[in-house]
Amino acid sequence: MKPEPKSEQELIERAIEIAGVTFQELADEAEMAVPKDLKRDKGWVGQLIEWHLGATAGSKPQQDFESLGIELKTIPIGYNGKPLETTFVSVAPLIGVQGLTWETSHVKHKLSRVLWVPVQGEREIPLAERRVGSPLIWSPSIEEEQQLKADWEELMEMIVLGQVGQITAKHGEVLQLRPKAANSKVLTEAYGASGKPIKTLPRGFYLRTQFTAALLERYYA
Repeated sequence: MKPEPKSEQELIERAIEIAGVTFQELADEAEMAVPKDLKRDKGWVGQLIEWHLGATAGSKPQQDFESLGIELKTIPIGYNGKPLETTFVSVAPLIGVQGLTWETSHVKHKLSRVLWVPVQGEREIPLAERRVGSPLIWSPSIEEEQQLKADWEELMEMIVLGQVGQITAKHGEVLQLRPKAANSKVLTEAYGASGKPIKTLPRGFYLRTQFTAALLERYYA
């Protein structure tokens, strides 16, 4: 694995270096096997990019480039230049949530500075032949942060009130809360409407595709 970059500039230069390169070429250099598809290897593309950029956090809750305060997000893009899927931000806390604020939240922390790396995501392009796109470094504008904060506060309020079971993917304009588990047997504690502990699927915060599409469009237009 490449050493951790010492500066934001060095990180961006590395990301620019791999733009236009195929997954096969990147995998060869990292001595990684290219899976047939991503059904069983959902995180493979992210791991490949992390290797080339020198990310250290892995799946830990801190930012991928902790010393730089930067999070890495690979984002699969379709032929139309639009994101093909929502972007996972962080696991949502379901207990011990009283007194949590947006300012101290994982979501705000993770999204304070993001290196977006678009990748070709159309299914009919064989994985090995897909290419990496041009990187973009981003921090939320005042308006974007207000949207994120409003959604986070609405969703967290429902969690506090024991309404986690009523939250659907329709809640939140730019940020949504969805089950985040490899299978339906993985359960975690939350509170029900009566205030008693219940078992439920872990939840994750995800950025909606229209939010990431608007962000990419603004920067690449």
